[in-house]
Amino acid sequence: MKSLGKHLIVELYDCDHDLINQVSSVEKILVEAVAISKATIVQPVFHQFSPHGVSGAVIIAESHFSIHTWPEYGYCALDIFTCGDLIDSDASLQYLKEAFKAGSMSVMEIKRGVLDLPGKELRHKP
Repeated sequence: MKSLGKHLIVELYDCDHDLINQVSSVEKILVEAVAISKATIVQPVFHQFSPHGVSGAVIIAESHFSIHTWPEYGYCALDIFTCGDLIDSDASLQYLKEAFKAGSMSVMEIKRGVLDLPGKELRHKP
């Protein structure tokens, strides 16, 4: 069966506490991860929480990258949802782990829009 997209549920542990509590740093890293994946950026939106934590999303033509940070635990939760087969999510994941100085990373992949279309190719947005 073919799917419309791939959804990665990513958990980064033991990240640099100060780094993941700075909205400018988190935005810069996530936008760079999108660029590394070769996705097409549409719009980034980020928010700094008080007393700590950052949430943000980069809307891409192929869907989105999103992040929520818990600096007090050194933890980041990310979603990377892409359609099509042209996005290099592996390169993006390696960059994110290194950039956030994570001690470990967990990734779960979910196929989205699994369709039984024998003999047909799925059409994705260009």
